[in-house]
Amino acid sequence: MRWAIAIPQYVRDGTFDPGGLRAYLTRAEELGFESAWTQENVLGAMPVISPLELMSYAAACTERLRLGCAVFVSPLHTPLHLAKSLASLDQLSRGRVEVGLGVGGGFRDFAAFGLDNAHLVTRFTEGLAMMKALWTEDAVTFAGRFWQTEGARMEPKPFQKPHPPVWFGGSHPGALRRTVRLADGFFGAGSTSTADFAAQVVVLRAELERLGRDPAGFPVAKRVYLAVDDDPDRARQGLATELDRLYGHFGLRDMEERVAVYGRPDTVVAGLRAVAAAGAELIQLNAMFDHTAQMERLAADVLPQL
Repeated sequence: MRWAIAIPQYVRDGTFDPGGLRAYLTRAEELGFESAWTQENVLGAMPVISPLELMSYAAACTERLRLGCAVFVSPLHTPLHLAKSLASLDQLSRGRVEVGLGVGGGFRDFAAFGLDNAHLVTRFTEGLAMMKALWTEDAVTFAGRFWQTEGARMEPKPFQKPHPPVWFGGSHPGALRRTVRLADGFFGAGSTSTADFAAQVVVLRAELERLGRDPAGFPVAKRVYLAVDDDPDRARQGLATELDRLYGHFGLRDMEERVAVYGRPDTVVAGLRAVAAAGAELIQLNAMFDHTAQMERLAADVLPQL
């Protein structure tokens, strides 16, 4: 089992603590976490620092920790700009970038980005194809529905060859099958229950077998919202408050009971064992409050039992 940690990115106006975040990231490396992850949430009541900028700051604070976003809602970006930013960060971090991409779902406020929710999958897959071309080809001629280039060059390429690992999110069976065709791995959402995640893994494995892809070369991960506390009610209330602020904008309520793992260490251990049994090889531990204290508690009282 491989373990990842969330990078704290919910920062109210004027409260960002550079030294505190540097200490958190340094400690995550000391504790042996493999990677640290962000999310993208441009609109909403939650004060969320942008993932690319946060990953860049984290790269400057660390030496080994891999850094990812699960996920960028890539149809909201132009593939040229996103490809350039990620290639640059991969160079600056000496090849520590993980790229999570998702379609985003039709419930988002696409009009605010000058888009509509028509042809989202086409925009998503075409954008990925263009990004991969920019990362791997000397001169890119691209004739797509949404984007076109003639002999375009982008340098430098990513530090990792042929490009950073690409993870997809998603939940619909069609999206899961697309993940196996086009991505390097799958990242289950924090807003997905363990039971639903297990069903997604069944679809992924069936498609891997159908296409003849080796499952050993296709990692499966899951974000888990959690809180460790000897007072389960206090853990639940803390999660409820923060998850409502994060997902309430999308009309999703009472998330803590459906998707989170919380309570005393033995309860959290059991919840994480269930996620692993469902098919997760990498679990991203995502506390929603008291991040440093939660990370220390997880490292001391939970992970040694797993």
